[in-house]
Parts: sequence; C-alpha cells; structure tokens
Amino acid sequence: MSAETSQHSNEVDVTIVLPVYNESGHLEDEISRIHKTMGESDYSYEIVVVDDGSTDGSGQRLANIDGIRLIRFATNRGSGSARKYGTQSASGRIVVWTDVDMTYPNDTIPDLLDSLDGYDQVVGARKTEEGTVRLLRRPAKWLIRRLASYLTGVRIPDLNSGFRAFRRDVADQFLYLLPRGFSCVTTLTMAFLSNGYSVRYVPIDYAPRAGESKFHWWKDTRRYLLQVLRLTLMWEPMRIFGPPAAVLGIAGLAKLVYDLVDKDFRVATNTLVILGVSFALALIGMVADMLVQLNKRPHNVMPATIE
Repeated sequence: MSAETSQHSNEVDVTIVLPVYNESGHLEDEISRIHKTMGESDYSYEIVVVDDGSTDGSGQRLANIDGIRLIRFATNRGSGSARKYGTQSASGRIVVWTDVDMTYPNDTIPDLLDSLDGYDQVVGARKTEEGTVRLLRRPAKWLIRRLASYLTGVRIPDLNSGFRAFRRDVADQFLYLLPRGFSCVTTLTMAFLSNGYSVRYVPIDYAPRAGESKFHWWKDTRRYLLQVLRLTLMWEPMRIFGPPAAVLGIAGLAKLVYDLVDKDFRVATNTLVILGVSFALALIGMVADMLVQLNKRPHNVMPATIE
C-alpha cells in the first residue's frame, strides 16, 4: 500500500490547513479557537499547520502545541506552496483553508462546512476590506474580480478570500496549478469554475489583521492579474482573443463600407490593417482553443449533487 493510500485510508471529515509565516504572537489563541469550535461540532477533524520557514520562533511554538499535525519548511516557499502541500497531506474528505492572523471568523468553520452541502466549494465572501493600502487595493481587486467573472462566466463576489472549504477529491485535480504566492486562492476558485464545478459564496465578517501583513499590494496584485489571464488562456482562450477580434472586425467592416462609398471603391490601407489584425486575433484564438481542447486533462471526479 502506498504512503498516500495509507494516509487517506484513515479519513476524517475535515482537514483544516493553516499556513504560518512569522505569526508567533497569536498562534495559540487562533488554534485554540479552532479546536473549541470544531470540538463542539459534529465533524471529525484534524488541523495541519504548515510552518513556512518562519524566523520569529513560530516553529518552536507550534512544536509545543498539542492537537495539530505540523509540517515545517526550512525556507519560506510562499502561501500557495504551504496550502498546496498541506492539502496534499490532508486526510479529510473536505479541506478548509484559513489563516491564523485573526482576520477570518474561524469560530464559524462548522457553518462554512454546512454550506458546502450540494456544492464542490464554498468561499467566505468578505463584507469589508480591512487590508493595508485600501484606497489602492479596492479598485485593483474590483477590476480583477470583474475580469475573472467575465472570463469564467460566473459572478464572483470575492476572488481572493482565504477562508474556504472544498472537496479534496476535486481539488486534487488542480493542485499542480497552484502558484507559490497569494494568488493560489484565485487559482483554486477559477479552476473549479472553469471546469464545471460549483462554488458557493457566503458573506463573512473580516477583522483587522493581528501582526504584520505579508501582502505587497503592487507585486501581489500584479500576480493576481497575470494568474487570471494565464488560467483563462489555459481553459478559455477565446474569451481573451474573441472580444478584440470582434470589435476590430466590426470597426474594419464599417471602415470598409465608408471607403467604398466615400472613396469611389478605393479601400484605404488602414482598413486592410484593421481587418487583418481582426482576422489574425480570431485565428490565434481558434488555434489556441483547439490546442486547449486537444491537451486538456480529463477531470473524472463527479460534481457535487443534492441529496
């Protein structure tokens, strides 16, 4: 029997994955809060804590906390890597992602799990933005969220919430896609939606962060945007190439009619350029879409059903 088979043969209901990087000031309080609320619920559970190369003594403190399974990295690999490897080691049929920085309502994890019934993933959509540099983050997040909603064809209230529960068997198909940084949560949302799995959003309160934020508004926002575009090119390239091709095609045809009427059937060079670019974009989109379909990985896990 393989190590993975042996590990998953002792399944619990829920694995709670906690990435930790320099959070020593509030580890005990947050883990105790999770233990208390899960202990009062009807779910069997385990807590997997991934110390992602902390340098503030978090690893030593975690080693003295009972009731957790600890994974320690010698160097910082990023939030995405911590969540990925924590999920790969999970024994639960359901995995919960959350943080230990006191921002998410971890005392409501059982309610989050209840909301998963009939869905493949449930995400806590934050009612407010409490992060740093809010005046810059809000419009950037709004723009990326609207873009992701268009590209997936589904309204997304909160694209990068780190508070979520999902079926492990579905997520296992997409863990290879997770990047190292914060955009891992965006990736998981888009992976589910783009491949026909259901995602439910429930409103949650979002508290001010304890300790220092690891989020860099410019670098991480840029990574979010690039990841959204990368994933769309991977699954739905025509949603990127189609609109500009159509707009340029309509503009080119309108200009062509104008040339034929106003210039005595002489077609201007810029008209031909516009039509040529439109045709090239459409052709690139169709070829990209064909390559996606030919190389698409099969996803054989049945979506969630209503009992």
